[in-house]
Amino acid sequence: MTSQNFAPAKRRIIRANDELVRTTYLPGDDEHFPLVVEPNVAGVDLINWTHSHRALIESQLLQHGAILFRKFDLHSTASFAEFAGVLVPELLDYRERAAPRREIFKNVYTSTEYPPDQPIPLHHEMSYSHNWPRKIWFYCAQPAQQHGATLIASDRKVFKLIDPAIKEQFIGKKVMYVRNFGEGLDLSWQEAFQTEDRAAVEQYCRHARMICEWRDGDRLRTRAVRPAVVTHPRTNEIVWFNHAHMFHISNVAKPARQALLAHFEEDELPRNAFYGDGSPIEDSVLNEIRRVYAETAITFSWQKGDVLLLDNVLASHGREPFSGPRSILVAMADLYPQITQIV
Repeated sequence: MTSQNFAPAKRRIIRANDELVRTTYLPGDDEHFPLVVEPNVAGVDLINWTHSHRALIESQLLQHGAILFRKFDLHSTASFAEFAGVLVPELLDYRERAAPRREIFKNVYTSTEYPPDQPIPLHHEMSYSHNWPRKIWFYCAQPAQQHGATLIASDRKVFKLIDPAIKEQFIGKKVMYVRNFGEGLDLSWQEAFQTEDRAAVEQYCRHARMICEWRDGDRLRTRAVRPAVVTHPRTNEIVWFNHAHMFHISNVAKPARQALLAHFEEDELPRNAFYGDGSPIEDSVLNEIRRVYAETAITFSWQKGDVLLLDNVLASHGREPFSGPRSILVAMADLYPQITQIV
């Protein structure tokens, strides 16, 4: 894992009408990931600058996969939402949830509210779903007192490093995600689908090509088969894009895993992943995926007011454990339908 603090090893000016901003890259990084944009003069208004440079930001995001906006005067949730809305006016709500979040501003959410002592592995946002946001923003309202860095990885690099035999297996079989709601150990179906209406859940599942099964005790089981890789809609690059290593039982710490398996069959766990034909995914295969992610990860330490913009197909993100208060907010946009992707 590479740990960097964005020292200005390389600099250049983005020449666009004036020289208001400059960019930096990580020292020693050969793929210019992520791009770091900073004010080149005092008092640059990031929101106003973005209004005039949307096409430039879009092209740089496609080129680099990730952009960090740092040292701008962006110090409120409202200004963060306004900044994100300049690029894409309609921010997305969060449906078919896989993690607890709170909405604190219209379509602006807390980052995943897992216990602070637990890491969050690198992943793409909602790659288990039938559609996903192509853009995701992270805003640092308060960095953690200790640790709490965000991990990011370029999936251009990830895909190249995965064993070809593993890629072939997953491309052929795809991934099946099985979720069991109402066991009291994960999200309820009401929270995951943001409704109390069973008919609305059934309609969502039909549209998303998911199998849903109501069980006694107000429980729900869903099954969905999704691609393991997708083609980027703009660059036509194929990238690794799935939640298999996140949903699979091997992602749970061993003591908790043993306790779960003592009470549930593998397809009755709160969540699990299989090959698309229902056969088990080998732990060794998923450990290899985790190894590749660890090899390509860059540890990103927050400063208050930072905004990190990711192309959600070209870049993965995760989180280190932390202590003390930490507030990272999230907005998503550019919904893209996975059901059109046949790879």
